[in-house]
Amino acid sequence: MKIVRLRPGRDKATRRHHPWIFSGAIGSLSREPEPGEDVLVTDADGAPLGVGAWSPASQIQIRLWRFDEGAVDADFLHARLAAALAVRAGMAERFDTDALRLVNAEADGLPGVTVDRYGDVLVGQFATVGAERHKAEIVEALLALTGAASFYERSDVDARKHEGLEPARGLLAGAEPPERIVIHEGPVRFEVDVREGHKTGFYLDQRENRRLVAEAAKGRRVLNTFCYTGGFGVAAQSAGAEAVTHVDLSAPALAQARRNTALNGLPEAEFIQGNVFQELRGFRDRARDFDLVVLDPPKFADTRKLAEKALRGYKDINLLGLKLLAPGGLLATFSCSGAIDAATFRMVVAEAARDAGRNVRILRELRQAPDHVEALTFPEGLYLKGLLCHVE
Repeated sequence: MKIVRLRPGRDKATRRHHPWIFSGAIGSLSREPEPGEDVLVTDADGAPLGVGAWSPASQIQIRLWRFDEGAVDADFLHARLAAALAVRAGMAERFDTDALRLVNAEADGLPGVTVDRYGDVLVGQFATVGAERHKAEIVEALLALTGAASFYERSDVDARKHEGLEPARGLLAGAEPPERIVIHEGPVRFEVDVREGHKTGFYLDQRENRRLVAEAAKGRRVLNTFCYTGGFGVAAQSAGAEAVTHVDLSAPALAQARRNTALNGLPEAEFIQGNVFQELRGFRDRARDFDLVVLDPPKFADTRKLAEKALRGYKDINLLGLKLLAPGGLLATFSCSGAIDAATFRMVVAEAARDAGRNVRILRELRQAPDHVEALTFPEGLYLKGLLCHVE
């Protein structure tokens, strides 16, 4: 195995079992590895620290699979995948769902590997050259461990560009999935398009937050912004919301939100196609108000360099949302930008509340669903932050 020696003093994070090693920490190579090749990482004195995948195109030049000198082979990957499934044992029953995240990348010790299950279909993303190199072994092991009928690849994420990889999409094993898969979260059902839908087809990370919002929605007029296929709004309407308004820029997403509404036997909701910022300003100008506003925008910042611009976007959208709430209303607001931490997001919402002249109390801090596990040694894994607030 080729050896990568770190610079003096650049091994502290690795000794704390953080899986990323940036290019600036690398001192020397025994020989030039191939992209995705597993390498032994040592400190400046040659003491072994772990084994990781070499990624010459990325600033994160090594992602560690393990923190010892062992091999990354089929047996290792099978054991690591089995451990990820064991962590989630009983979750499907506890959350009353047939859709679950099975592998959450670095948090499960499998950098670059994300796998979700929708019924009998596994959908995976292989975002790094290391994950790509071991893809066949991972697919084979997961199918054996889960008994799923098929494995469909959705490696069309932007992260692959930073790894020097082209997007990849298609069936990797088993039967071709149906055009739309119907899943359930408790009594609520949703259509999932694993070929064209966002992420692997659906936002499973918001499952528990959809439930909390639905519990609070009974008798309320709900505004569901950046609604995608209607998740929050359909859950709220199923739980007894008085009325639901969905807003999204995507016509196909709204069409699927309509189908999800009908799928649950619900009366027709209001569907508005348009730029959410513009639509909210229009509501404000017409003095239209709501009792519960959901703000679940897409990622505004991929990197810390873009964070300042993203913070302005988060403040603007929260300022508009707060202005639309009737007294005693509820605000469910989220950020999925990994470059913005929970404390910063909370500060932005506080600034928006001050500028809106509203008194806001936090009822609950929100985060990604429990099957989207987080590792204590990898704080970057907490990407979804949210607040459920009472607004006077």
